[in-house]
Amino acid sequence: MAGFIEDRWRVRDAQTGKAVPSRGDGQGARWRARYKDATGKEHARRFPTKIAAQRWLDGVTTQQGSGTYTDPKGGRISVASWAARWLDAQSQLKPTTRARYASIVRVHLVPRFGTVRLSDLSHADVSAWVSGLLAAGMAPSTVRQTHRVLSLIVGYAVKDGRLTRNVAEGVNLPRAGKPPKRFLSMAEVLDLAEASGPGRVVILTLALTGLRFGELVALRVGRVDLMRRRIDVAESASEVAGTLHFGPPKTHQRRSVPVPRSLVDDLAALAAGKGGEDLLFTAPEGGPLRLMNFRRRVFDPAARAAGLAGLTPHELRHTAASLAVSAGANVKAVQRLLGHASAAMTLDVYSGLFDDELDALADRLDRAVLAGAETLRKLPPVATL
Repeated sequence: MAGFIEDRWRVRDAQTGKAVPSRGDGQGARWRARYKDATGKEHARRFPTKIAAQRWLDGVTTQQGSGTYTDPKGGRISVASWAARWLDAQSQLKPTTRARYASIVRVHLVPRFGTVRLSDLSHADVSAWVSGLLAAGMAPSTVRQTHRVLSLIVGYAVKDGRLTRNVAEGVNLPRAGKPPKRFLSMAEVLDLAEASGPGRVVILTLALTGLRFGELVALRVGRVDLMRRRIDVAESASEVAGTLHFGPPKTHQRRSVPVPRSLVDDLAALAAGKGGEDLLFTAPEGGPLRLMNFRRRVFDPAARAAGLAGLTPHELRHTAASLAVSAGANVKAVQRLLGHASAAMTLDVYSGLFDDELDALADRLDRAVLAGAETLRKLPPVATL
């Protein structure tokens, strides 16, 4: 870095070489520190003392040497403008996620920080904002998600060299309690299916295969192999502002899901007369199923009729996990069934379902101990010399 300090109040006399008052003598800060960054761009700042100017220049030199230097002008952009640029750059997001992030930015970030410059945003500001969201009655899980979006936006500015650190990190966040999960018995699943009328096969498929509703909506006839009794989950549908978007499943990984024999005939009837690219499940008037329409017309009335008021379609996915574990599936099998990224995620979500498996393990260990003790009892005594 090329840097130097100049005295604005003095200039060198061309003839004598002595310092003489300049035209700006006595006007404004006397000392100006200047330097050029790695791109050749010049930066300058004025100071009342030469010591202050040198201290600032030394700090810039240290930052450039350690790789933590940021352009002083880079952080002058407003949070609202930078949030818009960040969102535009997130090409990897699914439409539903993008819409949720955009809503958080619009409703919670812009009203509070929209006009604030990135460089003026402080850790204390973010902490106070989080406390305010809680005080206003926002649920802890929503507070955490809202804060995460701000942290991602500020982190993007750090990566872009506009800030030296992410002031949103390290903020004390509320604990998000996990809501209790609802698991149906097989009898309850069958009651719900019967009460669903034309939605019977949808209910059974969700509860017995663990498909997400969006995965069921996007399921095409050619991805159902009834001879092998397998469903190839390769696509999912999500609705944003009334428009359906088709894309990869939530974890971006295809998976093969087993089909119980009891579902084969029903699925075959749905597939009859359709081509491989046709959707297997469709609305009564044709076209893809829509979650809100399905709930209003079929699911919610059936849940009330079956004594399961308040049930949601996603809870049938929880039920599929529960029924699988009851049938003897281990953690890895449930992970593959549901399409979780890892077995650790499956355990984190459904650890309670495996308590019986731990009890059974303890019982088997007890039987092993008793069998070992019985074997030792029957052995002849060892002769001693």
